[in-house]
Amino acid sequence: MAAAPAAAGGLMQLQPPLCVSPRASASCAPSIWGALPQLRRRRALARAASSVAAGEAEAYTEPELVLLEALLGIQGRGRAVAPRQLQEVESAVQALETQGGIPDPTSSSLIEGSWRLIFTTRPGTASPIQRTFVGVDSFRIFQEVYLRTDDPRVVNVVKFSESVGDLKVEAEATIKDGKRILFRFDRAAFAFKFLPFKVPYPVPFRLLGDEANGWLDTTYLSHTGNIRISRGNKGTTFVLQKSADPRQILLSAISARTGVEEVINDFISSQNGTKADLSILVGEWQLLWCSQTEGESWSSVASAGLKDFQIIREDGKLKNSASPFPGLTLNATGNICKNGSGNTFTMSMKEGAVKVGGLQFPLDAQGEFVMEILYGIHVFLKLKYEAYT
Repeated sequence: MAAAPAAAGGLMQLQPPLCVSPRASASCAPSIWGALPQLRRRRALARAASSVAAGEAEAYTEPELVLLEALLGIQGRGRAVAPRQLQEVESAVQALETQGGIPDPTSSSLIEGSWRLIFTTRPGTASPIQRTFVGVDSFRIFQEVYLRTDDPRVVNVVKFSESVGDLKVEAEATIKDGKRILFRFDRAAFAFKFLPFKVPYPVPFRLLGDEANGWLDTTYLSHTGNIRISRGNKGTTFVLQKSADPRQILLSAISARTGVEEVINDFISSQNGTKADLSILVGEWQLLWCSQTEGESWSSVASAGLKDFQIIREDGKLKNSASPFPGLTLNATGNICKNGSGNTFTMSMKEGAVKVGGLQFPLDAQGEFVMEILYGIHVFLKLKYEAYT
């Protein structure tokens, strides 16, 4: 199934800053004003919070999926998180630690390799590198663990971008017991692609004394080697992942407002003929990101709503609700039905209303739209809307 052409006009960020609800689903609804003449094609991203793809689920246990679900939507790997969601994450972490993973994880080969950091608590005693870089979504953070070599090491890596370069902070590592790794930072450097030499890290570790030393306890290591939970000597909790959850990658790209188009295209290219039906659309959805196509005016893009929600019921009834400004709400109701055996749906809008404060006025919202699901396996939906003319 082919993807819609790339937007010649670039990416349109409808929400600066993006309003990503930590626990809400996401979607892109068609214009509630009806079939605007200039609206030809709109692509959007949506996230279903109900479940993950079957292929992904095989790599994780149910408690691990609960943790990954709790982490969805958190910005800055924990920099911005609502108290309720933080409680859910902590509960999921404690459940895995209580359940237990691989015994003596430091003795297992599964702990070896590169781990992507997806969440961390950030107490005031965190290291300068953590405070500076970890909370920035546009940077990718990894921890490399190599314990079975002549020079055992733990390496923290900050990847700025493929074109800029990275920062590596290395530490000598020693296994103390089945869970604890002792480490001492001894060297670090920036490697910029535009420089032929490395730039030394500005903090000489030899001057830090005991501050350059620490330990890391692995409190949970999954039997598949995909999830690791560690706690550091400064009270920091880390959640790391070998095979990064595609949902987390996409939400991070949206939060950073960079590379979204590329990530979406990767999802589409991996689609293996999955057929969509009405059941995966049922629920409440929220717009996270939308692209703008050539020739579309601001009014047509804004018609998706700055805080746009769509509710689809099992009987095919739907409701679109958009709040472009505080105190102003636009609502439209209609029906959705599948067209044949493909992945296209017809959306027929019938009635609408505009609410200003406590007042409500009728709104002409009649129109029909064709919605094509370009990617949809219970995790993300990539949609293309076309207005009938």
